[in-house]
Order: sequence, then C-alpha cells, then structure tokens
Amino acid sequence: NSIPVFCPALTDGSVGDMIYFHSYKRPGFILDIAQDIRLVNDEAVKSHATGMIILGGGLVKHHTCNANLMRNGADFSVFINTGQEFDGSDSGARPDEAISWGKIRLTAEPVKLYAEATLVWP
Repeated sequence: NSIPVFCPALTDGSVGDMIYFHSYKRPGFILDIAQDIRLVNDEAVKSHATGMIILGGGLVKHHTCNANLMRNGADFSVFINTGQEFDGSDSGARPDEAISWGKIRLTAEPVKLYAEATLVWP
C-alpha cells in the first residue's frame, strides 16, 4: 500500500553496533539516517492534515511530534502512556506542552490517556 515505515532509533544500542560491524563486512551497505529524517518531516509538511496516535513515548513520540512541528502542528493527537509530567521525560509531557512548541495546532483537541497502552489499545 506504499506506506512508509521509519525507525529513527534503528542505530540505538545493539542493532546500531551490528550495523556498524556489518558496514565493514559489506562496504556498500548504506543506512542514511539524514534521508530518513528528511522523509519523515517531508511526509508531515506535505500532508493536508496530520494526526498522531502515539502508544508509549520517548524517541518515537519525540520524532512524530517534531515532524508535525515542521508543519505548524498536528490536527489531531492522542497520547497513550504511563509517563508523568513531574519526571521531566518526553513521555510525561502533556499535550499542552506540545501545543506551546507548535507540535499540535491550537485548534486541535488533543487527548492524553494515562494508561499502559497494551491494556487499553485494541
């Protein structure tokens, strides 16, 4: 269905180490992280409308929200995670914080559900 799939954390941890080693074994192997971020952001910028349904938080939430920042915010937003604001994590950041950065539009009606995503998402 021509649906792009991105993994911005691909180079994090052990997988990143294996990619590093593999690049020496197969010198032609190229993983272009810069092109990936361009494609993610361009997908948001060129869209008529965007929505975010983010299960969990951290890096995925950050990249999805940042891509929407490039288009002056998402039109729809649902965050489902157990993150709390007091710990300063990206997961715990509420939608109003994303609105203040322009990651969610002022006209949106964002929702944050404080729950374990695997228990409440179908």
